[in-house]
Amino acid sequence: MQESFGAYIPFVEHLGFEMVFFEDGQSELRFSPEPEHMNSFNVTHGGALMTLLDVTLATAARSVDKTSGVITIEMKTTFMNPASGTLTSKGRLIHRTRNMAFTEGTVYDAQGQICAHATGTFKYVPKAKGIGTQISELSTD
Repeated sequence: MQESFGAYIPFVEHLGFEMVFFEDGQSELRFSPEPEHMNSFNVTHGGALMTLLDVTLATAARSVDKTSGVITIEMKTTFMNPASGTLTSKGRLIHRTRNMAFTEGTVYDAQGQICAHATGTFKYVPKAKGIGTQISELSTD
């Protein structure tokens, strides 16, 4: 059971994301896509990139308070170049209020080329109690 993200996230473990760091409003993750993560053009599927960005933004938000959880309120992603090879995703907390985090992040390919960029808004919530936690217990009210 992987906890390097500050929480056990089965989907993240399944995808094989590696946490490089998350401290002081910043995060960095590494992802080595497998053949099952490719699209019909044999580059990393946009859904895998969006998941990588979602986790990167969330960990940037949580990096200033690792005792809290976050839930995604909204995320906008722009795809700029095909993503192939080992990918690095870097996130940054831009602004924080008591309950909300505003973030941005970028995915780079092995050559340092920007592949995708996202901005996201997250709500701070009590950390999930475990795998069985219901989303209704994490209300966005």
